[in-house]
Amino acid sequence: MELSKPHMTSAVLVIDVQQGLCEGEGAAFDCTATIKRINAVTHKARLSRAPVVFVQHESTSGYLERGTPDWQLANGLEVLPSDIKVHKTTPDSFLRTNLEELLRSHGVQQLIVCGMHSEFCVDTTVRRALSLGFPVVLVADGHTSAGNEAISAAQVIAHENATLTNISSFGPRAVAVASAQVWFVA
Repeated sequence: MELSKPHMTSAVLVIDVQQGLCEGEGAAFDCTATIKRINAVTHKARLSRAPVVFVQHESTSGYLERGTPDWQLANGLEVLPSDIKVHKTTPDSFLRTNLEELLRSHGVQQLIVCGMHSEFCVDTTVRRALSLGFPVVLVADGHTSAGNEAISAAQVIAHENATLTNISSFGPRAVAVASAQVWFVA
């Protein structure tokens, strides 16, 4: 599906693409290719001067502890000094962060969302964004998961693409669009 020319100011949210989620036993599915697709989307956003926001999950100890190698943004992810960084402690990128304030201050009206893990932080953030009045373009091939004991990572991704785009009760809607079809108005 190709989107028509958007008339809204958009920002890209890259959620939790962190090194600890890309390696080891619990590594997310297809990280390298997913990161390449995310980089393509953020490149297009920057060319259009759309804000690019990197959200990092952090804990005070253990896994994803702030400042540890696992907490760092993933190898291969293209991050520029002009990009915005937000740190969070829950699956909701808006809860106890200044994300909404940052987006509103930049005049953002629509979010382009990608990242990790599809069924946790991506799902929660998309639902919260919709409840706050932001329509969402979910980058269908730009979010990933490690899967779980019930379903594979590919099934989780497909499930989230189908589920999030079927929510209508918030008013604003989410659409799932392949990374190659995401574009911005300069």
